Amino acid sequence: MKDYRQRAQDNLRELSANPYPGRGIVMGLSEDGRSLVQLYWIMGRSENSRNRIFVVRGNTLRTEPLHADKVADPSLIIYTAMREQGGLHIVTNGDQTDTVAETIAAGGSYIDALRNRQHEPDAPNWTPRIAGGLEARRGLQRAWLAIVKADPTAPNRSLRAFYEYTDFPAGCGVCISTYRGDGNPLPSFVGEPYLVPLAGAVTGLLESYWRQLNADNRIALALKSIDLGSGSSSISVVNRFSA
Repeated sequence: MKDYRQRAQDNLRELSANPYPGRGIVMGLSEDGRSLVQLYWIMGRSENSRNRIFVVRGNTLRTEPLHADKVADPSLIIYTAMREQGGLHIVTNGDQTDTVAETIAAGGSYIDALRNRQHEPDAPNWTPRIAGGLEARRGLQRAWLAIVKADPTAPNRSLRAFYEYTDFPAGCGVCISTYRGDGNPLPSFVGEPYLVPLAGAVTGLLESYWRQLNADNRIALALKSIDLGSGSSSISVVNRFSA
């Protein structure tokens, strides 16, 4: 069996060769073991999907239109992507970010929240909703990833899968995306979240992962770093297009 670090590198090469993984989430632990890391990217093929940038406001990350007058339909492309609630750092590919935060604020769980959400209503792609969360109080307490995707036998129904982690190897993370490649319709992600490397200094990961994404389709990438000692966090972004 391959060493897990080699498997992580192999998986990163596959991600780099994938022309269209769609939107993606990576969560893990920095190589020095001092910071939890969340990465989130968006890609786009249509003019509507490409007309976006990432904007940071405090501890939140939002997608916003580059040209407001060119937005054809904001419902699935404009949303809060990263948010904090009760010590939980949430990242998702849609407005389920708010669903998760509000459900937790009301005493529920992320599973309760996502059980009440369906995959995106964008036939014929039926894009999955993906989500992740990290708790950083007194070190890594809990991490999770989730996907809500169309049932291939009946796309009006959703299938849900939840993955929980109690630790990450230093310098590694787990990745999930909306699609497994390009196509028409786009093929949904299959299988479990896969291991990827988070090698080197946290400050270099944003540029490193930006280089891995297909240059024709990448739109924006965000990196959130959460200090395990203080619990403080910061978000950095790279946008393909400038406001």
